[in-house]
Amino acid sequence: MIIHLHLVRHGQTFFNLYNRLQGWSNSPLTEAGLADADHAGSLLAGIDFAAAYCSDTTRAQTTAERILDANEQAGHRRPALVADMHFREQFYGYYEGQDMSMAWLAAGGPHGAQTYQAIVSQYGLAATRDFLKEADPFHDAESDDEYWRRIAGGYALIASNTGLHDGDHVLQISHGNTLLSLMQRFAPAGYDLSERPANGSVTVFDFDTSEPFDSALRVVSYNQR
Repeated sequence: MIIHLHLVRHGQTFFNLYNRLQGWSNSPLTEAGLADADHAGSLLAGIDFAAAYCSDTTRAQTTAERILDANEQAGHRRPALVADMHFREQFYGYYEGQDMSMAWLAAGGPHGAQTYQAIVSQYGLAATRDFLKEADPFHDAESDDEYWRRIAGGYALIASNTGLHDGDHVLQISHGNTLLSLMQRFAPAGYDLSERPANGSVTVFDFDTSEPFDSALRVVSYNQR
């Protein structure tokens, strides 16, 4: 069964504005963030969603509800919104809410990489998670393996929905680093992944629910505004 997933990055939050790491922690949407959500709603107003999923963070839930409001006003049936922790952003542990440049310096500095981009270019994306967990004095930040096991659980949750049928469209509110990680893992050559997904942007995947997670997603489009 192929499901068409429309992944929207949540609207801008105050932590986004202040350049702070925001994984499992919450900060509210800014006025610009509310506008991001409404813009995504206008982009998706013509799609009939069979289901809707988001993380159990307020930024994701607020974004989802505003998109579903617009979709319903356009004449579509409103699906129940499922909020689940498997769809959360990466957990940054001790570094939640800290300035991004300082956190990545703490993670990469011992390895000779002083920025997020330096860690990625020298060691790969997985190292950003593993180095941050290593630097976390409580070791609560998610390792790369812990992160992907949780994310895969979210897609297993969608696949287990017996109300979905082949060709259905599903709304999923996602997060910036998770969208970028999914693209790094599943996108073919040719996408510019130096550009982070914008708040309120839409990325589309075709999800084959019969496949194991490692081969289940095919990129259709990225970071559409």
